[in-house]
Amino acid sequence: MLSARVKYMRLEAGCDEVGRGCLAGPVVAAAVILPPRFKHADIIDSKKLSEKKRVQMVQLIKKKAISWAVSEVSPEVIDDINILNASFLAMSNAVSQLNVRPEFLLIDGNRFRSNLNIPFDCIIKGDSKIGSIAAASILAKDYRDNLMKELAVEHPDYGWETNVGYPTIAHRRAIEKVGITNFHRRTFNVKKVQLELKFNSNKS
Repeated sequence: MLSARVKYMRLEAGCDEVGRGCLAGPVVAAAVILPPRFKHADIIDSKKLSEKKRVQMVQLIKKKAISWAVSEVSPEVIDDINILNASFLAMSNAVSQLNVRPEFLLIDGNRFRSNLNIPFDCIIKGDSKIGSIAAASILAKDYRDNLMKELAVEHPDYGWETNVGYPTIAHRRAIEKVGITNFHRRTFNVKKVQLELKFNSNKS
């Protein structure tokens, strides 16, 4: 069970992003401020939750959080500033959209950069260690998965309803067959077919 990390009762926002390794779709980030000492056994790394359980946790997080926000950065911006900077931008924008300004940020990963002027810590595998980061991962994944499923209706060739834009073999085969869309990231070498590789469509 993960708990909210509160030091001297300061307001801390957990931040995480999903979609960095995708060939298509935006990168999405969330920021969540949980109440002090808030705990729940199922607020864990979003990749470890079933879709049904994740939906339940999304509802709980939105109900219980002091503040939460989700932000996306488009494929066009990703191509312009690169995926790492786009991830930083998505997290920064999510924090900026909170209706309560946090005093400290807890960032999943080992790097972060922004103009927010809020102190932060980067925590490797933070979504498995810190409740607010896990909550952010849940909100971000739920938002992005739903978005890609909606886009799959308009672009049914790529299997986005299941691979949500990650480089599965089926996704790459579709690109080779019918080409790319406006939702594909052109700087990700999306046309290179690597059928010998096995890709994990659930990675964030």
